Amino acid sequence: MTHTATATLVSPQEFLAHWQGHRALTRRVIEAFPEDHLFTFTAAPPMRPFGEMAWEIHQVSELTLNGLLTGAWPEPDWREGVSQDRAELLTAWDALSERLEREFPRVDLASFPQTHTLPWGQMTGWAAAIYTIDNEIHHRGQGYVYLRALGIEPPAFYER
Repeated sequence: MTHTATATLVSPQEFLAHWQGHRALTRRVIEAFPEDHLFTFTAAPPMRPFGEMAWEIHQVSELTLNGLLTGAWPEPDWREGVSQDRAELLTAWDALSERLEREFPRVDLASFPQTHTLPWGQMTGWAAAIYTIDNEIHHRGQGYVYLRALGIEPPAFYER
């Protein structure tokens, strides 16, 4: 008789806590920028200001949550909902964090191993969720460089 074992490395609840930890840290990076530099400063042109990257992180996160919940992965309109106002960005950020807390536990576990067609390629649901966090880490790292170029010590990355 053959037994097939299925190992779970991380539960959806643990994954959500990990994702929310990254979101909390990125929020602190957004707050660390001087108001007049969040949407204007770039340490390495032609790279975008961190405020624009933060909106991208928000939109990719929202697309991922929606895709996991509904199975629909439309091409985002990168300009929609984007403002040059920190308060508006943080309000949207917090609303999505609250939505993640409420709705991520409702994602059908069957959607995680399934392959989905995203605007940037085919991925399983887990790969899409992990990509979302990887994208956030990548852009947050750019924000750290910008803050240091401005003479500002960024939040400690291990304090999520």
